[in-house]
Amino acid sequence: MNEDVAAREISREQEFVDTVYRQLQESTKSAQALAQEGIARGKLGHEGGLVERDAMVFQAARRMATLDAAHEGLVFGRLDMRPEVDTEPRYVGRIGLRDQNRDVLLIDWRAPAAAVFYQATHADPHGVIRRRILRSTAEKVIGVEDDLLDAEALTESGSDLPIVGEGALMAQLSRARDRSMHSIVATIQAEQDKAIRAPNKGVVSISGGPGTGKTVVALHRAAFLLYADRRRYETGGVLVVGPSGVFMRYIERVLPSLGETAVALRSLGEVVDGVKASRRDDPAVAEIKGGAGMAELLRRTSRQAVPGSPREFRVFYRDDVIVLGSRELGAVRRQLLSMGLRNRSTTKVASTLIDAMWRQVRGERGRERTKEDFAEEMRTSDAFLSFAAEWWPILDAPSVLAWLRDGDFLARVADGVLDDESVRLLTKSWGDDLSIDDVPLLDELRYLLGDPPIVGDADEDVLGLADTSLQEVFTAADREYAGPRGWQPPTNRVEDDGFAHVLIDEAQDLTPMQWRMIGRRGRTATWTIVGDLAQSSWPVPAEAASARAAALGEKPLHEFHLSKNYRNSSEIYAFAAAYAQRVGLDADLPDAVRSTGIEPEAGIVDDLESSVRSSLAALSGEVAGTIGIVVPVARRAEVSGWVASWPEVAGSLVGGADARVVVLTGLDTKGLEFDGIIVVEPDEIERESTTGRATLYVVLTRATQRLITLATVR
Repeated sequence: MNEDVAAREISREQEFVDTVYRQLQESTKSAQALAQEGIARGKLGHEGGLVERDAMVFQAARRMATLDAAHEGLVFGRLDMRPEVDTEPRYVGRIGLRDQNRDVLLIDWRAPAAAVFYQATHADPHGVIRRRILRSTAEKVIGVEDDLLDAEALTESGSDLPIVGEGALMAQLSRARDRSMHSIVATIQAEQDKAIRAPNKGVVSISGGPGTGKTVVALHRAAFLLYADRRRYETGGVLVVGPSGVFMRYIERVLPSLGETAVALRSLGEVVDGVKASRRDDPAVAEIKGGAGMAELLRRTSRQAVPGSPREFRVFYRDDVIVLGSRELGAVRRQLLSMGLRNRSTTKVASTLIDAMWRQVRGERGRERTKEDFAEEMRTSDAFLSFAAEWWPILDAPSVLAWLRDGDFLARVADGVLDDESVRLLTKSWGDDLSIDDVPLLDELRYLLGDPPIVGDADEDVLGLADTSLQEVFTAADREYAGPRGWQPPTNRVEDDGFAHVLIDEAQDLTPMQWRMIGRRGRTATWTIVGDLAQSSWPVPAEAASARAAALGEKPLHEFHLSKNYRNSSEIYAFAAAYAQRVGLDADLPDAVRSTGIEPEAGIVDDLESSVRSSLAALSGEVAGTIGIVVPVARRAEVSGWVASWPEVAGSLVGGADARVVVLTGLDTKGLEFDGIIVVEPDEIERESTTGRATLYVVLTRATQRLITLATVR
């Protein structure tokens, strides 16, 4: 294609894009004017004006947020149709816009009218002659890429439709990656579009091998659902769960760039409000904490006597010495637990203890009085109230989880659930901060303990056992825990089962306990689940499958499989696929759609540090985007120190928003991609856990352009 033709086409598209941005400014001004009008309504001096103010300001703020989020690359697609379908080109963008006459200027990519942009193929063009991708930086069009889908129609119509570029998909795939995943709304293929626009009922499962676009498709599905049924999904909320904080930061720009800002993005260590865990346990410990047996262990824990609580209460009443010893208190505890969740039964502690004590009143003088007289005396006794408060306090999940730090206590509740070695490993595992695998345990205990009672409940007043400072009713979800020393109500409350949609990425890695945690937040939700079993880091798939089934319930399942690898060059993926087959992984092997002609390098070296340094220097000059150095967990600090000490690297490639180089462990690479990857000591990564082969397979599929492995001589 003549460069002059390409420049002319870019100039033409720029004229249209300029028109769209002018309209965007007008729409923003209209939203600002609406906000100002709403504020003025609030000054009318009557209740109706306040209601109108709140409604108008809310709508204006939401519209301004949408317009602002969509500003970058607002227009990305154009369709030229057969004359009998449409004589005017259709432009597709991140949001919908109308001109001053209310005519459609830009079609929202999620609208039914835009579906053909993704569904049209050479085999079935859907009336599309030419599909054009506009590549932009800010408001400037820097390139166009065309797909000619119906050459026969082009000839028949006699239209002057130049075809520019190598094709939209290949152009997108060859672009350098940066530290954030960009929206690929412009290059979604037909099989991906089917998953995005699947029915909004039940569960949509998206499977496929590495590089098939599962994550991006799932995120676009979330945006599509918000567009298609905004009232439902915006009111209920959309929860997006990913494997790590690194991954969530990587994708955080995608949904805002699609015009959606009302989505909760949380890593597995952040699913519980108020909790943020990033530390990973050793694989052996993570397997114990994530196992299905932990649910039973925690159930037992929640029913135990409070460590350090009084073991006996003794009082003289008239002629009787009344004693509540271990046997009597054990019976009372079992009775209270039979009444329901532990914290709710706090309202029954006084009366249940008094019942047990009254049965010991046998003397004549004692029986001269009624049980009500006895109860009144106990309820006004500081000694009794102090004992009851200490023996049956309101419990919070962090405090109860801390009971498991005691090896003897843990061994007692773990009897028949964990073996001795597991108890030993678990006892040693507790750190000063929560690990990612501790968060589901905390959540489990929160539900086992239940909500504390609220003063003013229909239940009896506990007379000093309830907290009279509480002024409102909190749900269990309101009491998300901030750490091991107590809880605090979150600023933004969300009912755990109130999410309208739950999206889980890298679902194959979820432990049974994590499935239980997320399942509570999606009892009435629709779901999107993304995963590839061959990439799983969870060693007991049957347990995870059972927990997943319990979380999803009887919801209908819609399954979609993606078959094309758009991430890796064919050379890189052939290397990764050969490894998967060699070590016996039952891997889904998609077809890589492009080739670079550059084979991966597998080096056996004497000096690891100098080899990493020289490989990094070479890659930094050969690829324009990001470079990942993937290391065994035990070597992360060492290699990070090397990289930071190299002036040419530390000064220009590491740190800050534009960092190109990052040092990660194998599990940290889940869901990420880089232009170049350096894998340090791959055999050590494989040996780190029982699922190390799957982890190394994942690592080998993260590179888009270059792959180097470095191992020392054995």
